[in-house]
Amino acid sequence: MQMLRIRAAWLLAAAVWCCGTVQAQDRGTGSDAELLRALRSGGHVILIRHASTVPGIGDPAGFVLTDCATQRNLSEAGRAEAGRIGTTFKAERIPVGRVLSSRWCRCLDTARLAFGKVSPWPALDSHFDNPADGAAQAAAVISGIAERETAGENLVLVTHQVNISALTGVSPAQGEAVVTRLTGKSLRVVGRLRPAGTSQ
Repeated sequence: MQMLRIRAAWLLAAAVWCCGTVQAQDRGTGSDAELLRALRSGGHVILIRHASTVPGIGDPAGFVLTDCATQRNLSEAGRAEAGRIGTTFKAERIPVGRVLSSRWCRCLDTARLAFGKVSPWPALDSHFDNPADGAAQAAAVISGIAERETAGENLVLVTHQVNISALTGVSPAQGEAVVTRLTGKSLRVVGRLRPAGTSQ
């Protein structure tokens, strides 16, 4: 009965995230209720791809990292989506420690709208235009996680699809969260929180 109540609470709160519901794609936790329980206990590294953007791939030619007007940014739907991510974390009492982000505006905005705080971390910057940098950046993230974690809380990293794929092998949808644990020198995927209607 308690398990059913937990599951019902998760499904209800998740409805505020994106597109009506969030579907948990578990790997190793057994159920979305167990994934929720694990997140509440802290100790996870949550990789979030920035929320939905205006149409496009990459950024316009000649974009400037410090000038949001030159970049591909969040759409209005994406800004609302980011807010719902934060609402769900609060509703589900998921403890959040440090929130780190790529320096791209769409990632910083996702983090601010969801969690109200963010610190830029260059290791999370997009290597879409420089794929050869992917392995080195992934190694920098792995080596830097331990000093940025807080006991009893979850570390949130807001970044790009190419970065998350390099770290986990997962290609997430915009706004999707990939829940991991640091195991040795790699991130082990334990679950995914995916907006309904997106491909796996």
